[in-house]
Amino acid sequence: MSWQVQTRPAAGAGRRSDAVKAGLQRAPHRSLFKAMGYTDRELARPLIGIANSANEIIPGHIHLDKIAEAVKAGVYLAGGTPVEFGVIGICDGIAMGHEGMHYSLASSELIADSVESMARAHGFDGLVLIPNCDKIVPGMLMAAARLDLPAIVVSGGPMLAGRLNGQDIDLNTVFEGVGAVAAGRLSEEELAALEEAACPGCGSCSGMFTANSMNCLTEVLGLGLPGNGTIPAVHAARIRLAKEAGYRIVELVAEDLRPSAILTEAAFRNALTVDMALGCSTNTVLHLTAIAHEAGIKLDLDLINAISARTPHLCSLRPAGPHHLQDLDEAGGIPAVMAELARLGLLDLEARAVTGPTLRDRLAGVRNRNPEVIRPAERAYHREGGLAVLRGNLAPEGAVVKQSAVSEKMLRHRGPARVFDSEQAAVEAILGGRIRPGDVIVIRYEGPRGGPGMREMLLPTSAVAGMGLDESVALISDGRFSGATRGASIGHISPEAAEGGPIALVREGDPIEIDIPARRLTLVVSEEELAARRAAWQPPRPRIERGYLARYARLVSSASRGAVVE
Repeated sequence: MSWQVQTRPAAGAGRRSDAVKAGLQRAPHRSLFKAMGYTDRELARPLIGIANSANEIIPGHIHLDKIAEAVKAGVYLAGGTPVEFGVIGICDGIAMGHEGMHYSLASSELIADSVESMARAHGFDGLVLIPNCDKIVPGMLMAAARLDLPAIVVSGGPMLAGRLNGQDIDLNTVFEGVGAVAAGRLSEEELAALEEAACPGCGSCSGMFTANSMNCLTEVLGLGLPGNGTIPAVHAARIRLAKEAGYRIVELVAEDLRPSAILTEAAFRNALTVDMALGCSTNTVLHLTAIAHEAGIKLDLDLINAISARTPHLCSLRPAGPHHLQDLDEAGGIPAVMAELARLGLLDLEARAVTGPTLRDRLAGVRNRNPEVIRPAERAYHREGGLAVLRGNLAPEGAVVKQSAVSEKMLRHRGPARVFDSEQAAVEAILGGRIRPGDVIVIRYEGPRGGPGMREMLLPTSAVAGMGLDESVALISDGRFSGATRGASIGHISPEAAEGGPIALVREGDPIEIDIPARRLTLVVSEEELAARRAAWQPPRPRIERGYLARYARLVSSASRGAVVE
């Protein structure tokens, strides 16, 4: 038909997708597109890749098919052609506490690699990335930084809080309920009621856990539209946001506004500042470092302490406080938090974003609609930010703690080490009543290489909290702790045990001193004794010797460098 010939894309149109659709030599390629129903009119438009991580195993992803449809509608409205492809995703909650958690952090590399492969192989002009939960968000952001194609992220949004007996609850309530049952503080019938009510529907688990932390920080980094991190999954505003993201990506392609112009050092400093004000998950340290690595920017752990020292903690969200993401959204969301920080002169207002203007322009007219949810600096929950990096002879390269979720009683603590070489062994001891007030639980050989995969450990921390020990017992590990963790849980200890780090030399009963205000973590053992132990130490046999995790363990860096594959 003549109109099809007239709209056939011509060679030299100047788009990246010309490589797969323009000119005489691409007639076979166009034939393959037509086998799927694409028309010449569609092929004449920019091709927008839609990376959709929808699946039927993650509550935060079960509805992403609807988000993708809205994105595609927006792309069509703006004159582009959307091309959807799938991306894997692991549910951290379901993977928690067994071999599945070995794969969670490592999956971010698979996600980044697969998005890169699809985008490069098919010549997309731009990308809309649709993640929602823990490692899928950073994996897609890593891909965006690596590819440097015009890109925008639109998440699936947070889950609403559950309600039981007039109280807001969430998934963490159930995890802590397990420990409460073991301690005789809760009946199994009451736990079953929590189980039924805690997660009322789709969305990333309610609270400032890792998924919501990263979705919020995506806005600050500049790759998500306002509301990306806070609009609830079930609200119509989430669908409207997805349509706007689809529309905006076509404009970004026309403007050639790419992540390299957005993911600058200023953007990462701003993200860390908002991170401190929100009291985000300790996992954000790993993920921001990994994303910065892909963008060619080095984030020093000491920068975190410097930013934390000058940034007030303005929001007290679950697990540290009473509020959930829906409360933050009603208060004005991340723009309102940024506006408060900008008033204090703590943000670089010239940073750019997919919205186009500078941060200064984006924040014009933004106001805080609930000063109880987003406190002004004069009434901040803490004078310092939510995270702290500790160093000392037990963590020469650093360790990370969510200090905003630590009881005042545990900011300084000294106690005997209770040493476990796996998460499972520690959980058995906690639930078996073998941990006493004052103890310091040491969980090692759970780092990026030793785990492998640096497992996230919510079972031991929630068991401690559920048994009422979170104000008397500390946990330290070369693994990770969930964003849902509260209490003196210090993770990311580097170097890890599998590399012969000092945590491998700790013995049962060794005194350990924790001083979070002074940023110190000390094993109170003489250097002579540690030298003798080091000389006798032997690296353990790898737990997994075949497959992806075996390759990952050979290539992954220290947690202090973002646990990235180098």
